[in-house]
Amino acid sequence: MPEISAHESVRKMYEKLKADGISNVWDRWQAQEQVRCRSFCMKGLSCQFCSNGPCRIIPGKLERGTCGIDADAMAMRYMLLRNAMGLSTYTYHAREVAKTLIATGMGKTPYSIKDASKLRILARIYGIDEAKGDSQLAVEVGNAILREINADPSERLSTLSFATMGRIETWRGLGILPGGPANEQVDAVSHCLTNVDGDYVSLAKAAMRLALSCIYGSQIPLELGQDALFGTPRPHVVSFDLGIVDPEYVNIVANGHEPFIGVALVNRCRDPSVQAKAKEAGAKGIRVIGSIETGQEMLQRMVTDDVYVGMTGNWITIEPLIATNAVDLFAMDMNCSPPSLELYAKRYSTTFVSVSPLVNVPGITRHVDYFPEAVSRQVDELVSLAIENFRKRRGSASSVPMAKRNAIVGFSVESILEALGGTLDPLLAEIKTGGIRGVVGLVSCTTLGNGPHDLPTITMAKELISRDILVLSMGCGNAALQVAGLCSPEARELAGPGLKRICGALGIPPVLSFGTCTDTGRLSILVSEVAKALHVDIPDLPIAVTAPQYMEQKATIDAIFALALGVLTHVSPTPPIVGGARLMKLLSQDLAQVTGGSLLVEDDMLKAAERIAIHIESKRSSLGLG
Repeated sequence: MPEISAHESVRKMYEKLKADGISNVWDRWQAQEQVRCRSFCMKGLSCQFCSNGPCRIIPGKLERGTCGIDADAMAMRYMLLRNAMGLSTYTYHAREVAKTLIATGMGKTPYSIKDASKLRILARIYGIDEAKGDSQLAVEVGNAILREINADPSERLSTLSFATMGRIETWRGLGILPGGPANEQVDAVSHCLTNVDGDYVSLAKAAMRLALSCIYGSQIPLELGQDALFGTPRPHVVSFDLGIVDPEYVNIVANGHEPFIGVALVNRCRDPSVQAKAKEAGAKGIRVIGSIETGQEMLQRMVTDDVYVGMTGNWITIEPLIATNAVDLFAMDMNCSPPSLELYAKRYSTTFVSVSPLVNVPGITRHVDYFPEAVSRQVDELVSLAIENFRKRRGSASSVPMAKRNAIVGFSVESILEALGGTLDPLLAEIKTGGIRGVVGLVSCTTLGNGPHDLPTITMAKELISRDILVLSMGCGNAALQVAGLCSPEARELAGPGLKRICGALGIPPVLSFGTCTDTGRLSILVSEVAKALHVDIPDLPIAVTAPQYMEQKATIDAIFALALGVLTHVSPTPPIVGGARLMKLLSQDLAQVTGGSLLVEDDMLKAAERIAIHIESKRSSLGLG
């Protein structure tokens, strides 16, 4: 491979992985490239769902599978099933938030209500008396979230009140106003059974309905619930990259997508008695480090100090991180712990512990599965394991790249309003006068499927800000931009003249760190409020969404939601749907006349950024903006 990563620290660690002779994500990807199924699988034209298969579609030769399904339905059905997996994991997270709220309200966890206003927003939405005390509200709001997750498809979700009326009417007209995620999941997956639904339009509508249920039934409640528990994000500085790891400390890494164990670990390790135990073992102290989306959830809400020291990076940095031989405990919650860790557990001096019943890595059998009522005892066990690991690791060689970068994180709807003086008016004024041409939500994973680790994401962000387009970044792609320095105020020098001026005046970077992939729901709230303030609907706004390096199933359901929301949605690498010619026409052209959204598939980031800029200028022209 000509280039491994956009980050020097990762490139250095790749050389160490090679020297250590251990399997790694880059070499495995390269090996798979030699045998990849390009004619069928990568286009969505293969099916293995029943015993009449496997079937393939060859346009012009074999137009249908054995059951009679065509290329368009075959590709869309597979995408719908991908989205069902994304919805399941988002909803699992939402359910954990609800249970944690209930247990906290009952006084059974070490957590407390940090932002009661968010609790009352949810209470108002769910029809609960806001005058009740925080503890009772936490219990009732938690139960309300669980009820709505399980609402019948015929019941309208309360959180749809965040949407614009224009969106509600559009979705109602299409028959895609959703009910609770659990039951919408049943319906969506039932569409996918052999000989049930072979209509690509019907399957696309089912996918949009499922995506709407995911955002309004799972993502928005879980983020507002986490704000209530751990605080609403506010801007502050956090350190990133592998260089934040100090081998002379006991190092605990909280990895995954949920913040519960990570937050409890930080609070416990700030206890002087815990620090004393680490020092008794010969360490300088004990530290907690965030990784992937667990890291993003934590850093949005927690100020760093000598205990909580920041975040390493996204999922492709996991193997390099472990190969530093400086991590004592790697706590894995419900997402993004690759099976390759089986090999790393045997090679490096790290104790691996699953803190979720979902996460099971071959050969790693230790579980301390998160349970709200038991979390105090659980983090004590994890701390003890980490200190014991340090005793064994002490004196062994480590290899940590000396790379560290600061970034401003913690932007939310509320903090953006605060930066603007409490109102959207300054932002709207800059958009109207052209200082900011438009806004793009960068909601992305990271992958090797369309270039070196994080490079396409960084390229896209640089191209957009150079065109005076403000970027709000979320997901693993957020870490790419944080480590690359684009979430620091100095990055304004890469912005166009209008955006550079605004960033200088407000003291903000041109890329606003907006959180995790679950913050897609939070972003939809902001976009809806902008549309309401301008007295237009969302498809009229000079905005777009880009996923320059999407990877997995959470990303695909977010993309389908953006299409239903009415937004131009760029994705790369090329998704396995392009073999369906009518399906691609529906998503990339016809949908613009239905929901207002359209799909842009483009692997060249320069071309994609130009297409996004042209789209934004077209929307500006339609609004009569200069």
